[in-house]
Amino acid sequence: MLKILLQILTIFIFATPLYAENHFLPKVAKGFSISVYADVENARQLAVAEDGTLFVGTRNSGKVWAVQDKDNDGFAETKTLLLDSLNLPSGIAYHKGDLYIAEVHQVLRLKNILTQLDKPPEAEIVYSDLPDKKHHGWKFIAFDENDFLYIPVGAPCNSCNPDDEQFSHLRKVNLTTKQWTIIAKGIRNTVGFDWHPTTGKLWFTDNGQDWMGNDKPADELNRIDRDGQHFGYPFIHGKSTADPKFYVQRPKLLKTSPPALELQAHVAPLGIHFYTGKMFPRKYINQLFLAEHGSWNRTSKVGYKVLLVNIAKDKVISSETFLSGFLEKGEVLGRPVAFAELKDGSLLVSDDFAGKIYRITVSKNL
Repeated sequence: MLKILLQILTIFIFATPLYAENHFLPKVAKGFSISVYADVENARQLAVAEDGTLFVGTRNSGKVWAVQDKDNDGFAETKTLLLDSLNLPSGIAYHKGDLYIAEVHQVLRLKNILTQLDKPPEAEIVYSDLPDKKHHGWKFIAFDENDFLYIPVGAPCNSCNPDDEQFSHLRKVNLTTKQWTIIAKGIRNTVGFDWHPTTGKLWFTDNGQDWMGNDKPADELNRIDRDGQHFGYPFIHGKSTADPKFYVQRPKLLKTSPPALELQAHVAPLGIHFYTGKMFPRKYINQLFLAEHGSWNRTSKVGYKVLLVNIAKDKVISSETFLSGFLEKGEVLGRPVAFAELKDGSLLVSDDFAGKIYRITVSKNL
């Protein structure tokens, strides 16, 4: 009898999933529901094609995926590996039928990707005028309405005064001529930006410096009002925190732009997204979702959530937690990264720690 019980127990143990993250779901704001849309290891930036195919970049895993929900049940049951063994391919963009992938040192393109998912074409290099430094070298990319590709180039350090013509800026690139223009300077590391749907102004996050203490400097949400603005790094952090080493080295005529919103130090803001879908209530239209990836070296962890930032007339009015539960009693369960919208207006959120992509919908009782 004991032998039979042991056999049953053995079968139960090996048949039961042992990974806690399989059962983890973040907590979403009242009136919304959340589910797992896809399992993708190290999921980072997301891009959606016109047929609903979701493309997923990664960082450390070096892979690019296409996932599809062919039966429209809210879960992407098909996952196709497009590229492997790349150099931190965090940033991706889908534009006019082609998929663009940003490595640290170059941008690749897979042409007419939707017609070749089963047998992806050979990737071609479309832009390579980028530094090869991995420190803050992974990218977030996007095209504007005039077909310029926007690429951030982070500082190659935690704290230094690099040549801002090569580092610490956001540039836009004409992929036909390969000519590029700096849009904004004084940026330590942005891994997320988006254009306001009505004003057209570009907003972006910036990760503040480490090792200045638990509570400084502030991380930032910024707004670009004109080309060439300087956002402070490495001279000034947040609205007014002078750098102890580099403030005295600032050019005398340099004018810096304060952030539109100071965030708590070390929350590590990454992707942002202005919601334009039709599923969520009206108060969410044209408002900003912001992913706080979470701290890595603070005494007590902070971040690990998604904020809803309310904006009116180019000013931040308020912010509130929309998605939480990634951090429970000091234990990290997930880390939100980036967003995408599906045609039905549901919102996708990637999580590179849990290896999930979540789908947020409106509850029936809202």
